[in-house]
Amino acid sequence: MNRLSRPTVRMCSFLILLLLVLTSTPFAQQVGDSDWEPRVDDPKFEMGQGPRVLVDAAHNNFHTIEGRFGAFAELLTKDGYRVESVAETAHAELFSGADIFVVANALGAHDSTWALPTPKAFTKAEIDAIEAWVRQGGSLWLIADHMPFPGAVEDLALALGIVFHNGFAMSDRQNGTAVFDRDSKTLFDHAITKGQHASESVPYVRSFTGQAFRSNVPVEPLMAVPDDWRVLLPEKAWDFKPETPYISARGLLQGAVFKHGKGRVAVFGEAAMFTAQSTTRGDVVYRAGMNHPEAPHNAQFVLNVAHWLSPTRQP
Repeated sequence: MNRLSRPTVRMCSFLILLLLVLTSTPFAQQVGDSDWEPRVDDPKFEMGQGPRVLVDAAHNNFHTIEGRFGAFAELLTKDGYRVESVAETAHAELFSGADIFVVANALGAHDSTWALPTPKAFTKAEIDAIEAWVRQGGSLWLIADHMPFPGAVEDLALALGIVFHNGFAMSDRQNGTAVFDRDSKTLFDHAITKGQHASESVPYVRSFTGQAFRSNVPVEPLMAVPDDWRVLLPEKAWDFKPETPYISARGLLQGAVFKHGKGRVAVFGEAAMFTAQSTTRGDVVYRAGMNHPEAPHNAQFVLNVAHWLSPTRQP
């Protein structure tokens, strides 16, 4: 385990100030961007006739479709999906008639400090129910941002063969956002990035600070963290010190998909890129997500992931 140098701590301090504005930290008054309107020119399904998508709201989720994840739901709805918020804990009956289960930034009960140890969001019984449902043909879309979100759902991820790192994946040069592109091979060629025709192709996506993970099972990588990044492992979110440990991010991922039994799983280590959020400071509005002026392909990426997870699936 390594420790941060003082220049890196100074860089982290700068990032904290920037990210308090740009990303989903506990200190930022970040809300769903109601001014942003998702556009779907060629819906995949007839309106209200597409796959049924359940979005978790039972685990103190930082992102729910009633709040910061509203743009995600609106985008999928315009593509024909039937999107519902669910406030029930996970059990077999919950998934009856469901096609996709989305978990975005779940937290354990009463986790208001965002400090170690991170409370777990899901019980073993819930994890068993989710894993069994996926194995039998369901699709799970698991999103866990920077600390403490990876720690809160690490048991669920591990049940599927994914190892989350409960920290912050970033580089010294990061300015609050990061581009994953196919030219640099940080964004992989895949059915999801290629789309089903040219208009669905995704040359790059932008993420807004998250975690990095590795896999114990074969996966289809989508977003590879650059080799020179690090995963900072503070005891409290955003509290970086010279003694803050870190690990190399070499070989780690921020996005991947894979098959689990008869079902499918999509795992991502960043949440803002899948929605549209804004923060106002004085007269200035800062945006993070699909609404960011330099993230024109994020919305199509969201749709392509949904299509891959849907019953009428790509290879």
